[in-house]
Amino acid sequence: MNAVKFSLIAIAVGLVVMAFATWLHLDYFYFAGYTILQYVVLATAWNILGGYCGYVNFGSAAFFALGAYSSVFMHKFFPVPVPVLMLIGAVVSGIVGLGTGYLTLRLRGSFFAIATLALAVVLQTLIVNWDYVGGSRGAYIIRPETIDIVGFQINYIEYLFVLMLILAVIALTTARTIERSQLGFGFATIRDDELAAEASGVPTLRLKLIATTLSGAFMGMAGAPFPYYIGYLQPASAFSLDYAVNSIAMPLIGGTTSWIGPLVGSILLGSLQQIATVTISSAINLLIVGILLVAFVIIAPNGLVGLVQEHWRKWRRP
Repeated sequence: MNAVKFSLIAIAVGLVVMAFATWLHLDYFYFAGYTILQYVVLATAWNILGGYCGYVNFGSAAFFALGAYSSVFMHKFFPVPVPVLMLIGAVVSGIVGLGTGYLTLRLRGSFFAIATLALAVVLQTLIVNWDYVGGSRGAYIIRPETIDIVGFQINYIEYLFVLMLILAVIALTTARTIERSQLGFGFATIRDDELAAEASGVPTLRLKLIATTLSGAFMGMAGAPFPYYIGYLQPASAFSLDYAVNSIAMPLIGGTTSWIGPLVGSILLGSLQQIATVTISSAINLLIVGILLVAFVIIAPNGLVGLVQEHWRKWRRP
């Protein structure tokens, strides 16, 4: 299936999801659905660098927060529509991702992971001391109740849900296109053996810079609408450990070698967390992540997708 056909199918699935949400017409579905779609984008973005290239990124929350705070900055400096804010978030986080890739180009394994964690700490410290975007006290974003779209008034949360759904479709389509292209094969050589790839003439530096830029850009786009979704943004919420942990756990649970792995992991883990938030408490969300990670490391180290593929190969074997 080529990229055009896949894009059309992804758009069709997105329209079905939107039609179902409209038919259901529950406000909470839009709130919960937005969060799950946000995790789909974050997990897919993390997987471009962590799954395809094998570089574990602990700084997901930093790129997400950059997108969120770029929206806060623009809201105060020169208000623009949310889609434009998402593009600005992509540019800001993408540039930081490019810089991160360049500065850490010789770091591998745990050293690279620690560097990304240090980036998150540095950026959070800067935001805490930047009064223009609220500093440590945070910033309020008063969103309108409705928005006019070609003459139709729709609820603002529904509007944000649609934007995140479109972004999720774009992120998944991009990930699948990369996976089946020369760029994806280059990423795979870095993941399998970077030294051998360099010796074979693979431009590993250029590929790593592309991966860090794309990953950071999508995370920034996911974070840009967040201040309008939550209404009040502070460093503790933007740089929350939940984003860093979930963006790693969801691809690992779903499977890191395919575009569908982060999607499956995000829907499974995101839905469980939303159910737990409503029925018990959001405080146990990280506990759920920990239990599932331990379970999947033991039962399915290659994730759900890898487990299904393994059983499928055994079934087809004569």
